[in-house]
Amino acid sequence: MYRENLLSSTFNSTFVRPAKFYLGGFYNIPHVKYFYVFLCFVYIMTVLGNGFLLSVIYLVKTLHTPKYVIVFNLAFTDLCGSTALIPKLLDTFLFNRRYIVYEACLAYMFFVLLFGGIQSWTLVIMAYDRLIAICFPLRYHSIVTTKSVVVILLCSWMFLVGVMSTLAGFINRLSFCSSIEIKSFFCDHGPIYQLACNDKSYSYTLATIVLIVVICIPLILIISSYICISIALSRTISREERLRALETCTTHLILVAIFFLPIVGTNVAVLTSYIHPNARIINSSLTFTVPPLLNPVIYSLKTEEVRNAIKKLWRRGKMNKTVSH
Repeated sequence: MYRENLLSSTFNSTFVRPAKFYLGGFYNIPHVKYFYVFLCFVYIMTVLGNGFLLSVIYLVKTLHTPKYVIVFNLAFTDLCGSTALIPKLLDTFLFNRRYIVYEACLAYMFFVLLFGGIQSWTLVIMAYDRLIAICFPLRYHSIVTTKSVVVILLCSWMFLVGVMSTLAGFINRLSFCSSIEIKSFFCDHGPIYQLACNDKSYSYTLATIVLIVVICIPLILIISSYICISIALSRTISREERLRALETCTTHLILVAIFFLPIVGTNVAVLTSYIHPNARIINSSLTFTVPPLLNPVIYSLKTEEVRNAIKKLWRRGKMNKTVSH
């Protein structure tokens, strides 16, 4: 069907690389344009929400702490991840520009998966922050410093850039000599390597490694952190102290649930039962797009320090207006 679109670029008479891929995406969904309008709204609100949270953290000096360096990283990653995915998704399906150049497709895949991985590991670093704060409160300020948090964040960025670069690099070892239709809403790694007609075992192994690195290990570390926190709190005599400590964890737990539950739920459902491709694609697209929308809202509503910072900015703005008048 798409053979005429294949570029006859052959490497060592073995590797055939298509000039373009075709994004299959959503198949015959009635009123699908309403879903695209919804995604457009999600993107606008994600940009406004995360942009606002980034501005509040930057402008209010009381938020210049290690904890909010991590929150700043999450908001920045959410903003970048949504920008990498949603505008191109809307351009592809709303305006029916489904063909994407081979190199652009790999770049698209790299950035979407990279920012997804960073979001996952930022939640792990948040769990580490809560673990030290509750289990070692007297040593918190000596262990969790701005410098140590920045080093941890930079290491996670560099590690995931390396992993995703390897993932994209191994796609270049594949030969695409038949279909070029990617059955997904973006240039997802799995649907791409499954199109190859030569040995794709390395890509399959890498896909498994990335799943473990981005989903399984972070989840295990977060759950382990909260087991340690629960043990530490069970030794605390005061009920009020326990509740106060748990309150500092609720925001993080909500973010973890919003990020991991849809991913895990969709993957379990795919492995254990049949899901219509459209349902799977819509679930996956919401999994990628909704958490970045909700994260800044949850932080603004659930975290007292952020609420106080917003009030402080509001009062400062009103005072500046009064002075100018």
